Amino acid sequence: MNRRSAIALGLTAAAATPLFVLTAHAKTKKYGPKDGKEIAPGVRVVEVGTGNADIPAYKSISIVDVVFQPGAHAPQTVMDNDMVCTITAGAFTIKKADKEFKLKEGDMYTCAKGKTDEATNTSKVVGIHRIAVLIPA
Repeated sequence: MNRRSAIALGLTAAAATPLFVLTAHAKTKKYGPKDGKEIAPGVRVVEVGTGNADIPAYKSISIVDVVFQPGAHAPQTVMDNDMVCTITAGAFTIKKADKEFKLKEGDMYTCAKGKTDEATNTSKVVGIHRIAVLIPA
């Protein structure tokens, strides 16, 4: 390996490091049965954090984890805001007004303000939705 290759390899590794750090921070923690606020039997919302948005239509973003016990169901709800949802644990069936679909860990979906959504944890483990709630400007 010559000096130029070593420098290129070092720069590539340095550039990739933040990506691995961000991935590690995105993982959800283990929650206890009383963490957060109960919104349905076996379903709790835990606030993770908030931040400002650089997207012109939104002033801020709130991140929450919705923690579902195995088999727990969140009934149909009208969305107050646009949202981006990531399944960080478990497996779910999601029902919307016009469709139903299944998701597993690592899958993502969106919810639009004014639309309905309901979710059921179909796995045998605690399931978690990490949700980015987009707060309008």
